[in-house]
Amino acid sequence: MKNLKGIHHVTAITGDAQKNVDFYAGVLAMRLVKKTVNFDDPNSYHLYFGDQTGSPGTLLTFFAWPGTAKGRIGASEPVAVSFQVPKGALDWWEERLETPRKHARVAVTDPDGMRVELVEGNREAASPAIQRIHSLTLNLADLKESGSLFVNGLQFAEVGENRYQVGDGPDAGYVDVQPGAGGRGMLGAGTIHHVAFRTDDDASQQEWLRHVVRVGLHVSPVMDRKYFHSIYFREPSGVLFEIATDPPGMTVDEAAGHLGEKLMLPAEYEGARTELEATLPPLRTPGLELVV
Repeated sequence: MKNLKGIHHVTAITGDAQKNVDFYAGVLAMRLVKKTVNFDDPNSYHLYFGDQTGSPGTLLTFFAWPGTAKGRIGASEPVAVSFQVPKGALDWWEERLETPRKHARVAVTDPDGMRVELVEGNREAASPAIQRIHSLTLNLADLKESGSLFVNGLQFAEVGENRYQVGDGPDAGYVDVQPGAGGRGMLGAGTIHHVAFRTDDDASQQEWLRHVVRVGLHVSPVMDRKYFHSIYFREPSGVLFEIATDPPGMTVDEAAGHLGEKLMLPAEYEGARTELEATLPPLRTPGLELVV
């Protein structure tokens, strides 16, 4: 069985789709690579931000639930996502975000209050643009039991105190953990719904599905998310994990040069396109300033 390749995407919740787009496509200069609907709730947007082609490992996605209450971070929740920028680019981001770095990273909150961090990679680039997801920070109620699953079940490498590496080479991602505080969290605006890890294809995903069952966790059947196929399970502390395939990818229904321009729907909702387009609020997309 092949190891997981890294972080595939992170999915969070926003209460205001336009402010969300203004921040991620405007302030952070990511590309809005897909404007679709929540496949389980088609009356709301599902927005995808990433690099120019929406590559696995660069994707931050949002369920847009208009007017939803602000969420509450609990003892077993993802609490932050960190993006990698090129070596030497943090000076540029400090000035753009008007936020001084602290502990070798620039940390801000998005319009819903979610913590977003920028950290430098090892290589320089012509553009200071965000390159990919570098790491996640998780609150965990049980560091020992969750850590055991990460290493022995999911084959993460323990590379430091409370840090685990997923994958190898330039695509590797990191999961940072800390003791969870407080009671149960509450999903809402500004909270992270789930985190997804990369696997090559459908065959490797089937191997992972059987393996997750063998280690004693309840796992969903494979779900077709059009742009990737997914299985879901909760790790011992309760954080929702996903294993997602790299293909088919964001260009399965739009050309790379036109990603995010139109509302894209799965086949089962095409018959309701007119109604959905009338229901969903129009979105203005800021022009991208940075290209990796």
